[in-house]
Amino acid sequence: MTEQDTRERGSSSEPPSTSLVRGLVKEARPKQWAKNVLVFVAPAAAGQLNPLDGMYPLRLAVLSFVAFCMVSSATYMVNDILDVESDRAHPKKRHRPIAAGVVPVPTAAVVAAVLFVGGVAIALFNRGFGGSPNWALAGVVAGYAVLTTLYSFWLKKIAVIDLVVLSAGFILRLLGGAYATGVDVSDWFLVISLFGSLFIAAAKRHAEAEELGDQASILRPTLGEYSIEYLGFARSVAAAGTIISYCLWAVEAGSEGAAAAVSTPWAQLSIVPMLIAVLRYALLVDQGKGSAPEDVILHDRQMQLMGVLLVLCIFVGVYL
Repeated sequence: MTEQDTRERGSSSEPPSTSLVRGLVKEARPKQWAKNVLVFVAPAAAGQLNPLDGMYPLRLAVLSFVAFCMVSSATYMVNDILDVESDRAHPKKRHRPIAAGVVPVPTAAVVAAVLFVGGVAIALFNRGFGGSPNWALAGVVAGYAVLTTLYSFWLKKIAVIDLVVLSAGFILRLLGGAYATGVDVSDWFLVISLFGSLFIAAAKRHAEAEELGDQASILRPTLGEYSIEYLGFARSVAAAGTIISYCLWAVEAGSEGAAAAVSTPWAQLSIVPMLIAVLRYALLVDQGKGSAPEDVILHDRQMQLMGVLLVLCIFVGVYL
């Protein structure tokens, strides 16, 4: 047994019976795939996902979701390979399969490469092998992987840039859904995406700083440069930008085309659950939550209720 093997086993708190397959599944972080539902936002807002008009656009969006899931899992594995030593010192991350020695580093590297190639291939041929290759979607998916890998290697150590790159990951998912289904990306869509993504990124760093305490700057160097006040400022700017740009979009969308002829202003009404969701998320972050955005969305009932109401208002306004 090598020294590395001994160290890996010694730092593990995983049950000895945990298999390699279970470790790989856990390392792929399927819970994080919830973020990839963002690929459905652009085609849904453009009215492209109505089953009565055919399943083809929905199939294209689903394949882009699968492509992002595969590639994002690959990047998580690369990140955990690079951070294996620091993860072993982290109170929670030391339980990750690579850090715990359940998944050997060479095995994780091979699986990550397979997931990356497979994800980009699905994006490239999401229209089927008989259709034209979707170079735009494949470029976005590959760009997401490259950017995330650069983040793991280098960019996460640079203050402010680390927030921007973290935000870019959400924006690329949104663009991926638009390119998958061939819908136009509006200016409002980009502005809302930009501020919304920055809000989540700043909130995530704030929650991590609170959660890690004195260990924050050791485990994540940029947290040594951000003060709680600075992260609060970034979060406030981003939240204000998100709310204002969404309100302007909703008012404009509700006063154009068929939506203007409907007596109930569904698009404008969607502002209410959107506003409550942003304020609720900010409150949860202040309470020390938000280091894992998917946990907030998947476990907080009020956030889920606002999400349902938001989707309902947009669905009725766009599709009915």
